[in-house]
Amino acid sequence: MKNSEKVYDVIIIGGSFAGLSAGLALGRSIRNVLVIDDGKPCNRQTPNAHNLLTHDGKPPFEIKRLAKSELSNYPTIQFLESKAIKVVNSNSIFEIKTENGDAHFSKKLLFATGVTDVMPDTPGFKESWGISIFHCPYCHGYEVRNQKIGVFANGEIGYESVKLISQWSQSLTLFTNGKSTISPEQTKKLNEKNIKIIESEVSEIIHNKGYLTGISLKDGTTEILNAMFARVPFIQHSHLPLELGVEFNDMGYIKVDGFNKTNLRGIYAAGDNTTMLRSLSFAIGSGGVAGAMINKELIEENF
Repeated sequence: MKNSEKVYDVIIIGGSFAGLSAGLALGRSIRNVLVIDDGKPCNRQTPNAHNLLTHDGKPPFEIKRLAKSELSNYPTIQFLESKAIKVVNSNSIFEIKTENGDAHFSKKLLFATGVTDVMPDTPGFKESWGISIFHCPYCHGYEVRNQKIGVFANGEIGYESVKLISQWSQSLTLFTNGKSTISPEQTKKLNEKNIKIIESEVSEIIHNKGYLTGISLKDGTTEILNAMFARVPFIQHSHLPLELGVEFNDMGYIKVDGFNKTNLRGIYAAGDNTTMLRSLSFAIGSGGVAGAMINKELIEENF
């Protein structure tokens, strides 16, 4: 690093809700902040966000646009639309290289990079994700209440998922997409609740511009559906935390303490990459905590 090169107090990788919330806390603390974002949030296909006070029902991109506009009022916050591809930690200074070949430097680093959902190869699934196939009933259950709802899962996760969704609809079908691994006791309970279990593999999601009308099965039958909830695997959206040596928990999330610190000094994480509690409100809250704690750490070092 040359002496003439700027060193930010904090670089935030990821400019969605957790990253912007942290940026707001840091901007209001008069910290020099750079937010690097590649513009690919996991909810980019979702038409409307819910369960967020004062913004219930608004498009996520519109909420994000408003948030970014508010942050732009703070002169110490800057934005860069790019992808961070490499991080080097040298003498307590982080060097972040982006895909356009630039390098940026900071004293602290926050990963608000989110996760990437791994979709099954089933035709129509990816196109309907976030539109009529959902992961969170608190975010989308009310809009499909009392309709014909499917749950795409198996085993213990399938049982717990369909039990949760039963709060929103009594017309439920569990699609195990193959032989059921639900226990006999759980199967009996679902039968008592008139929840149908279909073990035939799913061949296609029938939809109109992402809105479900039914599910085609490999046994030749079709089930009419209005919506479906699914638990799909995920990977971290960014490979950088792992390359730096950041610790992960058994579920694949970045391990943080109550202040959003990772195991590495000066590195924090917030949002969907740290927890299974995926919601805009939680992302905003965890980002705010991370921003405040990073500012406190800088104060302690400099006071």
